[in-house]
Amino acid sequence: MKVPHQPTGPARRLSLDLPAVHAAVRQGRQAVRTFAKFDGLPDGECEHLVLVVAELLSNAVDHGGGGGAQELADLVGDVRMELDLELDADHWVVTVRDQGTGDASQLAPKLADDEEPDLLDDRGRGLFLMQQLVDEMTIGPRGDGPGLVVRCTKKVEAPEPD
Repeated sequence: MKVPHQPTGPARRLSLDLPAVHAAVRQGRQAVRTFAKFDGLPDGECEHLVLVVAELLSNAVDHGGGGGAQELADLVGDVRMELDLELDADHWVVTVRDQGTGDASQLAPKLADDEEPDLLDDRGRGLFLMQQLVDEMTIGPRGDGPGLVVRCTKKVEAPEPD
């Protein structure tokens, strides 16, 4: 059932606590897509949101303590990642927390760098691509233990009339 995107009212929230494995990235992506579509988020906005969520969660698995684990059996220890999504009338906010050893002060300059990444590198384009899809992106220390917090905010574009 598709309902019109909520023009007013309180923000709707989705919170997920997931093991830091790629199988959970797929689950998180599907949960966000279902939640956003039920909320009536326009299709294009929904796809941008899901892409950002997938990239953030994948980064948490690969760089935030998950060690690139594909399945639970591959994970060393109980390493978790948390996703919070907030949708309201005019924007969405996604926050992902990991349990890795990343240093926010090393990543922050990458956000300030407007230069396109080297397309021949095997990695290193995710932050750049996410920045192109969102209005604001911040990276900071987790605060309640090891890990990082990445927060992305995007104004919801009004759907074009039929």
